[in-house]
Amino acid sequence: MKVVHIITRMIVGGAQENTLLNCIDLIDQYGDDVTLITGPSAGPEGQLLKRLNHPQLNIIEASALTRNIKPWQDWKAYRQLKKLLREINPDVVHTHSAKAGVLGRMAAWRLKVPAVIHTVHGAPFHSYQSALARKLFAFCERYAAKRCHRLLCVADAMTDLMVEGNVAERERFTTVYSGMKIDDYLRADDHRDRIRHEFGFANNDIVVGKIARLFNLKGHKYLVEAARTVVATNPHVHFLLVGDGILRDELESQIEAGGLSEHFHFTGLVPPTDVPQYLGAMDILAHTSLREGLARALPQALLAGKPVISFDIDGAREVCITNQTGFLTMPKDIVALSDAIIRLAGDPELRQSFGAAGRAKCREMYSHQLMTERIRTIYQEVLTGNP
Repeated sequence: MKVVHIITRMIVGGAQENTLLNCIDLIDQYGDDVTLITGPSAGPEGQLLKRLNHPQLNIIEASALTRNIKPWQDWKAYRQLKKLLREINPDVVHTHSAKAGVLGRMAAWRLKVPAVIHTVHGAPFHSYQSALARKLFAFCERYAAKRCHRLLCVADAMTDLMVEGNVAERERFTTVYSGMKIDDYLRADDHRDRIRHEFGFANNDIVVGKIARLFNLKGHKYLVEAARTVVATNPHVHFLLVGDGILRDELESQIEAGGLSEHFHFTGLVPPTDVPQYLGAMDILAHTSLREGLARALPQALLAGKPVISFDIDGAREVCITNQTGFLTMPKDIVALSDAIIRLAGDPELRQSFGAAGRAKCREMYSHQLMTERIRTIYQEVLTGNP
């Protein structure tokens, strides 16, 4: 097949890694001709294509495709995408993210591309937006949904949100979990002693990790708030923040104001290939984002055998199951978050039990090869008219 993937930007992030692995698998497993079209990826989040790539993957940067809404710029991006697709003449166009998802589907549908697919990595409309923004994004998604053949979601919860938002009928959605290189996470503990030594953690220290860009709605501030109670109860608990972003100075100030500087450690920006080694150093993963499709950090931690604590948002409950693989808490509930950390920090047998159960569950769900196999089957179904 000749396949084109379109995404707004290739920063270091879950949706981007998922998309890139899918592109590479289509080339390696099926011999497909694959092109990845992306907008510029400048910023503190890092550029994924500088860290992970494939010599046979055709990469095109669409200069007008930017994340923020700019009507004239977006019109230029639409025309740019349309011109590129006309030149490539693909069998399949597969879009990702809000901006590229709308403009890419419009362009592909206009050109009558035989198979137009869109993946919902996270609902673009949510309760933390203004009412006007929420209505606008929901309208755009409904409009774009009429201009593709199939809609994929990385979690069942995403389908629920999109159906509740009247984007499309439930039968048009298929859940395909976000694939990853699971073997790297299964071997995460191979790096445990080295990484803990680098950060100066003692053998009896309990390390609570968070993997996310230091960015709005990722919820780092709630973890810092909870840490005051946690550290006062158990001074052996430390926090390891994996990632970088625009909120770093603000978070460091909050940590210092809380007298927690000795208990918080930053890795800075790291490539996805290094995430398993930091997971190996952790004992618990805390996920405090306020919105996310199904954060890759949750299954990644469980594959590494680490229990998870998560705010009950979007698809988190599909892998974070209270009293089985970890604890779900209500978003922004600092007391429940700190209680969950304290309980797991003080019970090594419970940590081991939850981690083992999570590993068994996730190793059956998150192989990137299985993800690509399912996606390519969907391409074939659309192309042959056999849904």
